Amino acid sequence: MVKLNELFPKHGSRKAKRRIGLGVGSGLGRSATKGMKGQSSRSGNTKKESKEGGQMPLYRRVPKSGFSNATFAKRFDYVNIGSLEKACKAGEEVTPETMKTLGLVKCAKRVKVLANGELKKGLKVSAHGFSATAKAAIEKAGGSVTVIEKK
Repeated sequence: MVKLNELFPKHGSRKAKRRIGLGVGSGLGRSATKGMKGQSSRSGNTKKESKEGGQMPLYRRVPKSGFSNATFAKRFDYVNIGSLEKACKAGEEVTPETMKTLGLVKCAKRVKVLANGELKKGLKVSAHGFSATAKAAIEKAGGSVTVIEKK
């Protein structure tokens, strides 16, 4: 029967780690596989990827073009009138802050109301934006719409 303390890997299945720089007799001494002199043979050598040794770097060779307006885009949190129907009582005043406390939006900085769902209660809704159909649906249900101006 084989004992656990007698188990070991088959000969040749495991290769020992190369231990460089341990003297000439080891076969990996002297320059320790780093070649002759120069920056690459020194300790702490890490060349920057952008450096190409005198050749014009790739990031400077490739033409630049385009512009992204994403940094200036106005980002809204969206609420559907169906969610307002479920979360609010009739005649209630709904502001972005109340929407946040109800868990309808994550951030109350910019909120836009969309017309997905059905609204039967008359609500006083204040938000930074409304879709045309959402505005019509709120007013049809007997509610009012107030647009908050964001600076």
